[in-house]
This record gives sequence, structure tokens and C-alpha cells, in this order.
Amino acid sequence: MRIRFLLPAFALVLPLMAQTKVFRVDDNHTVLGFKASTLLFDVPGRFTRYKADIQGDPSTLEGAKVRIDLDTRSINTANQGRDEHLRSADFFDAAKYPKITFTSKEVRREGDRLVVRGTLNLHGTSRELDLSFVAAEGMNGAGTRTWSYRATLPLDRLDFGVGAESVAAKISLKRQVELDLLLVGFFEEPAAPAKAASAPAKKAAGAAKK
Repeated sequence: MRIRFLLPAFALVLPLMAQTKVFRVDDNHTVLGFKASTLLFDVPGRFTRYKADIQGDPSTLEGAKVRIDLDTRSINTANQGRDEHLRSADFFDAAKYPKITFTSKEVRREGDRLVVRGTLNLHGTSRELDLSFVAAEGMNGAGTRTWSYRATLPLDRLDFGVGAESVAAKISLKRQVELDLLLVGFFEEPAAPAKAASAPAKKAAGAAKK
């Protein structure tokens, strides 16, 4: 009888046992990149400055919160002249749109994949899309438990107005760009909330007279 009584209570407590942790990015292995194509060759690139905020239970990540911010000015295709052109108003217009952001609305498991539905804000345009990540977990060379998430996704750059008015783009650049995202890192306990600063001590009543 006692066991039957405890089972419902245990079922209520079980979800609370799932620990929400914070993902710390391993910058040495994380790549937030893309591949554009011209009529003659491919142009791979990446964003070298970014922030990834991922919080959830690493065992499933279902219901996790995900936000990724890319610094548009950090675009790098290993060609300085081309990178400056990509930052200009002909393409990303980094001065006007300094960030590219992706914010999750739903995170769910589908087999060995982690599907993150969210909103991509790029070049002043927001569109909802799904990123389907292949998730992996294991020990790295230093013996530290590590997680990785990889996703590829084709995007039509004209859906976001990127290069829409560029003469060079109209001549040779294909519309489809492939995102290639690899997030590698470690899950850690959330930082303890900062303690509120103590109020300054009140002056004692009836301070000593001069």
C-alpha cells in the first residue's frame, strides 16, 4: 500500500529531476558557415564572431531554449576584397543590419535528430524555419564529455533580399546558399545568481557629538 501511495508522488517529482544546463561553446571546433555558388565555382565562408545561448537538459534538449547571434561584419570567405563587398549594401549591408539572429520556438527529438523550429532574422527579414541537427555525444581528446550538433539547410538568399540589387550577383551568383552549422561544446551548471548588494549600514541614531 505504501509503495502504491508513493508512485504518484514520484511521478510528479521526476520531471523536476531533469537538470537545465547551459551550453558553453568550444570555439576551436564550432563552425557557423555557409556555401554560396557561382556559375563557375563554390565560395565557402563562415562568421567568426558569434554568440550561442543554449539552455536545456542535455540528455534530450527537448523544450530547450536556443538563440544564436552572428556578427554580420565578421563574415570571412578568405578574400578581403570579396568580404568587404559582402558587408556592403550590395549584400548583407552590415552597417544597417549588424546581426543575424536565430531564436527557437520549439525543440523536439525525431529519432537521432534534434529539430529546432525558430525564426531567422536576416537582412531585416524574418522567416520561420526548421534546423535539423544530428546530435552526438562523447569524450574529446582531453577526456571531457563533449556534445556536437550539425545541421545543413538550403536558403534562397532572395527570400531575405541579399544581393537582390547587386549587378555582380545577378550575373553569376546562384540564389541558393547552403548553411553549414557545427556547434561543439560542453554543458555546465548555470551560474549562481549574483547576490544582491547589501544596503549601506544606517548611521547609528544619536551619532556622537563633536
